[in-house]
Amino acid sequence: MMKPSSYSTLTMVTCLIYSMSKWISTYSELLPSIGIPPIATSLLGK
Repeated sequence: MMKPSSYSTLTMVTCLIYSMSKWISTYSELLPSIGIPPIATSLLGK
């Protein structure tokens, strides 16, 4: 069984991933695909 704190953390992570996926899909529609790798690298580098 999960503790309440674990559940809230899981919810936050899920929301974060969902928001990032929406942002990335919107970003990829607005800019050419060549602009995505540098952004992904900078995000992963943080």
